[in-house]
Parts: sequence; C-alpha cells; structure tokens
Amino acid sequence: MFVAIDIGNTQVVIGVFEGERLKNTWRISTDHRRTADEHSLLFSSLFAEAGIKPRDADGIGISSVVPPLSRVFSKMAAKIFGKEILHIAPGIKTGMPIHYDNPAEVGSDRIANAVAAYSQARRAVIIVDFGTATTFCAVSERGEYLGGSIVPGMKIGAEALFARAAKLPRVEIVKPATAIGQTTVSSIQSGLFFGHLSMVEGMIARIVDELGYESRPMVIATGGLAQLFAQDMDTIDTVDLDLTLKGIKILYEKNRQ
Repeated sequence: MFVAIDIGNTQVVIGVFEGERLKNTWRISTDHRRTADEHSLLFSSLFAEAGIKPRDADGIGISSVVPPLSRVFSKMAAKIFGKEILHIAPGIKTGMPIHYDNPAEVGSDRIANAVAAYSQARRAVIIVDFGTATTFCAVSERGEYLGGSIVPGMKIGAEALFARAAKLPRVEIVKPATAIGQTTVSSIQSGLFFGHLSMVEGMIARIVDELGYESRPMVIATGGLAQLFAQDMDTIDTVDLDLTLKGIKILYEKNRQ
C-alpha cells in the first residue's frame, strides 16, 4: 500500500494505492492552523472509516506547495504511518530533464503532473491544472519538461472583484447560460467563466505555436475546476483529477532505493 499526499493552497488531496490501483481518495481543506496532532487524528479517522490500517503502508510520498505545512505533515506521517517519507523536492530523481533556468523553482506538483502525464501520453503533452492558480506545463516528445505559465485561478479572480470593487457581490463559480449577462451576478459569472475559458484556449494555442511541436500534443486537465471547463473545450483531450497523486507514486518508485 502506498499513500500519496498532495498539499495545495486550497485543498489537501490524499490517495491510497493498492498496487497500481488508486483505491481511496479524500480532499480536505488546507488549514495552516491545524497542528500535527490534529492532522494525525483527522487522518486516523479517515483511514479507520475506510477500514485501512496506516501502518500497512509500504511508503508515503508528499508533494507540497505550502512550505510551513510540509513540516507539519512530516510529523503527522511519521507518527501514524511509522515510515520514512519521500518529499517531492529538488534533488530527487525524476527521470525527466527540467529545462528551467533554476529547476529548483518548479513546483513539486507541476513536476508530479508532468511525470504522470508523460507516463500516460508517451508523446508531447500539455498539462493544465485548474487549482488556486491555473498552471500550464509543456513536455516535449522526448519527455523533457520545457516550462510553462502561471495565472491567477478563477476563484482568485472572483475574490479580487469582490474585495476591490465596492458594488460587486461575491458570486458562485458556475457556468452561466450565456456570455451576455443580464444581471450583475450573471455578468460577473460570464466574465469569470468564459473569460477564463478563452484565456486557457488562447494559452494552449500560443504554447503549441511557440514550441512548434512535430505533432499535436495531448492536453490533459487536472485540478478542482477541470471538469467545469473541460466539457466546453475541444482543446482538452482528457481530465485526470488524480494526476498529481499518480505522479507522486511514480516519483516515489524512482527514488525508493
């Protein structure tokens, strides 16, 4: 049994693998205030409810974009799993050349996504991660990480409008019926959804054009809002909400020795 933990800015995603099969997943809110003991109680409760014994884990891998929580989760994992933990961090073996001016700057989640996506596609691939930020990662036909882009996610845009514009309300993140809104709420929802959708389509087109791929790359979407957008985008080939967890597992196996 392998346990993968993806610590994001908004959510922590936990996955339990039995062999190659992802058997269980949970999503909990990222909370900087929780202590290692509180996370231990929460994890123990989730595993007990699923009938899983934490000490049966053969390995644990953690990807984190929230440095203060990396230490908290390390303490928690050591306490309830009793195993050494692999942190997806600079210096580990990835099997993927990182063409970045400073490879250490690339987020661990982006590396995990790239490794998992190329493992599935076995050809040029673009990963779009609809998380707190919307990120784009490009991988070459030869499995090289070429770089990408980072833009504010749609929820950040919604919160920024609410915080900075006195007369604009906070709105629910949904797909509106039309691009032309006829109320303030529907107008904001239209701008957020269709504006973000158009941005993503435009960025994919620019990346493809700029890199001059020999053949059309596969486009994989992941992240909490991926399904909301994918159904309206012909440029997205597939959605894999567990991509980061799969990447953590692949990286653990590359480094377990």
